[in-house]
Amino acid sequence: MFKEIKEIYSYRGMLYNLVKKDLRTRYKGSALGFLWTFLNPLLMLVVYTLVFSTIMRVNVENYPMFLFVALMPWIFFANSVQISSQTILGNSSLVKKIYFPREILPLALVIGGLVNYLLTFIVIILALNFFGFNIQWLKVLLNIPLILIIQSVLVYGFCLLFSSLNVYFRDLEHILGIVIMAWVYITPVLYPVELIPENYTFVYKLNPMSSIIIAYRDVLYYGKNPNYKDLFIILIVSLIIYQIGKAVFNKLKKGFAEEI
Repeated sequence: MFKEIKEIYSYRGMLYNLVKKDLRTRYKGSALGFLWTFLNPLLMLVVYTLVFSTIMRVNVENYPMFLFVALMPWIFFANSVQISSQTILGNSSLVKKIYFPREILPLALVIGGLVNYLLTFIVIILALNFFGFNIQWLKVLLNIPLILIIQSVLVYGFCLLFSSLNVYFRDLEHILGIVIMAWVYITPVLYPVELIPENYTFVYKLNPMSSIIIAYRDVLYYGKNPNYKDLFIILIVSLIIYQIGKAVFNKLKKGFAEEI
């Protein structure tokens, strides 16, 4: 493991350029460019506020913010996992021509998504202030980095798995789109966890993103510490998924150049 980290570190310049490329291409060709990083979540919040305060009234206090603080980390997860299926194929010219640690490609995708999420976090904090939330800064500073690390490990594990599998099974990217679309409904992003029927709690418990979303909401919306026991369990689950993703990636990466 340390040998792999050392090798990736020796290619840190390439990793930096790939992350920069990922961030630039998100809004390539648009007039406002990188400003959309801030405008997208801001406009989403405006739409949610208008819809759920005037048209669809939900019995949750300040529902737009209840949704917003959970939706932004979900978007980081969903976009990274879905795009990961194309990250090897989309860099076929690099894979075929030069040697570099192939893990850099999904890693750059995850780091790019993380940076983008951290920038949208500015909008989340401003929105919480605007809606009169008493932000518990000590809890935010102590807990949010921990939750981010756990989520990033989970995302990277999935990205390693799906980026390598899709080289050999090209239908995976289409299947992933459907899976991600369904996944959000079994994750308490749109609704409080209390609404989950007792018969279906096993689905919620098997879903690693559930505890992560709840942890974000506990800290940002409710202003309290997350459930550390649940976070520890999800950390273990995330590390297991990372190890599975890494094992599959290592097994399949030898044939990347031939398959693409």
